[in-house]
Amino acid sequence: MSTQQAPSEVPARDGETQESLRIGDVARLAGTTPRTIRYYEEIGLLPQAPARAAGQHRLYTHAEVDRLREVMRLKHLLGVSLEELKTLLTAEQARAEVREQLRREDVDAERERELLGEALGHIERQLDLVRHRAAELARLEQELLETRRRVRRRLREPDEDAPAESDIGAAAASG
Repeated sequence: MSTQQAPSEVPARDGETQESLRIGDVARLAGTTPRTIRYYEEIGLLPQAPARAAGQHRLYTHAEVDRLREVMRLKHLLGVSLEELKTLLTAEQARAEVREQLRREDVDAERERELLGEALGHIERQLDLVRHRAAELARLEQELLETRRRVRRRLREPDEDAPAESDIGAAAASG
């Protein structure tokens, strides 16, 4: 008898049900470990688990799996600390909330300008973080280019201990 349970159904926001996954399944889908997922929840990179009865497993939606994948993609792509990643994701969440408010039809022009100003501030914070990382990568690239230039120059220099090419040619002709 298998101990693995089939995914269950949980209510979605729109009232329909969607497949939910246990943490091991989520970890496999996202290419990480359950421990990492729990830690990301603990530090706020992922939403905390909703309340559940004692002994019940935490179930995840596909939207939460997508969020985890995005967290991991950004961490890998940017190579940022978890705190920097949290700042980036917090700004992204705030931008999503602003977008949601802007979609409402009852937003007057003044409020729309306020919301757009908020969104701009969030984007600026995200750009600052990305630019900082890009500058660090550019510095590393310059260091590597300089090192490559020195190595190539050394490869072109004649070896002081080796006989000169003219000596080698003369020895071959006389030999």
